[in-house]
Amino acid sequence: MLTITERHQSILKQLQEEGRLNIVDLSDSLNVSGVTIRKDLKLLEDKGLLFRTRGGASITNPYTIERSINEKELIRSDEKQRIARKAIELIGNSDSIIIGSGTTVFALTQSLYPSQHLNVITPAVKVTLALCNRPNIEVLQLGGQLRPNSSSVAGAYAEKILEEISCGILFLGVDGIDLEFGLSITNLAEASLNQKMIETADAVAILADSSKFGRRGLGRVCSFDQVKYIVTDKGAPAKTVSLLEEKGIQVIIAD
Repeated sequence: MLTITERHQSILKQLQEEGRLNIVDLSDSLNVSGVTIRKDLKLLEDKGLLFRTRGGASITNPYTIERSINEKELIRSDEKQRIARKAIELIGNSDSIIIGSGTTVFALTQSLYPSQHLNVITPAVKVTLALCNRPNIEVLQLGGQLRPNSSSVAGAYAEKILEEISCGILFLGVDGIDLEFGLSITNLAEASLNQKMIETADAVAILADSSKFGRRGLGRVCSFDQVKYIVTDKGAPAKTVSLLEEKGIQVIIAD
């Protein structure tokens, strides 16, 4: 049987190779109980050598923090523009869409010039301001308490309006895409509104750059079986993309 030092060396070596590990696999490969593995992971986390996750460990911090929309706009801006231009193709003949909050879905507005009438429903004030005078677009701004960090509304009033609405496709940004946890964002109030928007739409398209994979926000938005499309960039991990496609999600890579 391996000593505790040898187990720790083995765990760290596997983590360097795989990026993420789960307790069951470690227990089998090291021939020790799950309880022992959990103690090992805690000791290694206390030393700053890994991050514990639900059911395992990660080499990078899987939890994301909330940033202001102005700060987010400067992060991976080129990838966001490419993702947005690719996502436009999904609108097709839809006569109504929802554009959520966040900088990646806001980038969608910069390329949105429909040739026929389009209803746009949004909680995001910046989306409304960008589209309110654009030809062929009619905007329904959801009401409610405005959150300064995201320039977007959230709360019961916005959710109530959505109960009377039906639309073709929802374009939604997220802060985390995790195969175990699902899709998540950093704010609980907006997570609740996003869940209501998902119920309203016929199809859900997630717009997220590759840095969101393997990350988790505070509030879970939905599971993968509620998502039809994920539009991302070429940096998305190939293994995760394959697993998502096995779940029936159409993963679209923006060049």
